[in-house]
Amino acid sequence: MIESQTIALTDFISPCEQNIVSDMDGEKVMLSIRNGKYYNLGTVGGRIWDSLGSTISARQIVDLLMAEYDVERTVCEQHVISFLEHLWKEGLILVNQENSISIHA
Repeated sequence: MIESQTIALTDFISPCEQNIVSDMDGEKVMLSIRNGKYYNLGTVGGRIWDSLGSTISARQIVDLLMAEYDVERTVCEQHVISFLEHLWKEGLILVNQENSISIHA
């Protein structure tokens, strides 16, 4: 786990392959095969997860949410980055920073 790195809006995000995701009552839940943990991504977190169908930048995720929700850009950016950093620290996503992919093991 990388504790000191942060995700920038220009970084590209993609999901790790070892996750099983399902819809439950309008929210996304996930099981990480790699670490054996369950996660409730919630509604907005589930929307973020759905956007990771292909590699996407953190800025593009913010833009997508801004088009769907009534939220200030700075607030949206802070929440998206915080959410992505949590997923990254848990080893659930891959982050491409400056053309190098970072994976948590």
